Amino acid sequence: MTLVEHLAVLVTALVVTWAATPLVRLVGLRWGIVSHPGGRHVHQGAIPRIGGVAMFAGFAAAVLVRLVGERFWGWQAALTEPGAPVLGVLGALVIMFGVGLADDVLDLRPRTKFLGQIAASVVAYVAGASVDFIGDPLGGGLVMLGLLSIPVTLLWMTGFANVINLIDGLDGLAAGVTAIAGVSLLVLAVQSNQPLAAVLAAGIVGACLGFLRFNFNPASIFMGDSGALFLGFALACISLLGVMKSVAAITLLVPLLIIGVPVFDTFSAIVRRRRHGRPIQEADKGHIHHRLLGRGFNQKQTVLIIYVWSIALAFGGYAMRWAPTVYKAATFVVLAGLSGLMAYWLGLFEAAHHEDE
Repeated sequence: MTLVEHLAVLVTALVVTWAATPLVRLVGLRWGIVSHPGGRHVHQGAIPRIGGVAMFAGFAAAVLVRLVGERFWGWQAALTEPGAPVLGVLGALVIMFGVGLADDVLDLRPRTKFLGQIAASVVAYVAGASVDFIGDPLGGGLVMLGLLSIPVTLLWMTGFANVINLIDGLDGLAAGVTAIAGVSLLVLAVQSNQPLAAVLAAGIVGACLGFLRFNFNPASIFMGDSGALFLGFALACISLLGVMKSVAAITLLVPLLIIGVPVFDTFSAIVRRRRHGRPIQEADKGHIHHRLLGRGFNQKQTVLIIYVWSIALAFGGYAMRWAPTVYKAATFVVLAGLSGLMAYWLGLFEAAHHEDE
């Protein structure tokens, strides 16, 4: 694939998302699909929460442009490559987007929402987006998972979807972190010669950048579950089709590092709630962005700090993908140590205020 092809996909997603977002915002206001202040929310006033519709529209337009390019302009086959799991993966993305949109509009019960996430993950797995092996992070050999591939893949996909959803707590945070991860996965997909993963990554990056025009502080629209679940699930599929489909892939740690901040935030929330006897699923104000706000940073500063942290981890993931074994281990130890110090400074494992407090 050429740079022009990737840019065409990215720019299409960006422009269509940018153009569609004001229209989606008006629909959200007219239909009352808004997020109100209070609880864990730090915004003021009612703000539409279906921005994911605009992002999905931008992504879909980018996929369409890619298909036209392959059919009529001589672009390298990605969506039309024989044997590629295109229809299954795209179908799974549509299902996950639909689950998120239904939750935004109808406020689904947690069980119904989770079953929808499982359904989307199963479709992607059957299509070929799966964790088939785990590489030895210290060098050499692959461990084939066999039947364990099914639960590991489902956990991977639903986990990715939900960690992006959980970090979506400040203006521009989830979209920016996803864009950073998407760029990293795009580069890895290109270098690993995984064209489908590269197309999906370029579309996701473009959609995020187009949406940030309206979502960065002060935001006039939120992505909602329709955006957060879709983005997280897309990152999961891209990582499996890109990094993990390469024979040289070393370990699941590479994509986990690339989205390290939301993963770390979710991990610390689980530890914090278990440590203090609170239900794991109970929302609180102990997430990374809440802690940074509590340290006196404003919304923009907090988001930019997390962007820098995400970029550092993304570079670490890239280094672990290509570097010699000794540097892989050193990179992981350094990044884990720095993240641990950050967690200690922020008090991520200490008790936090809860929504009803």
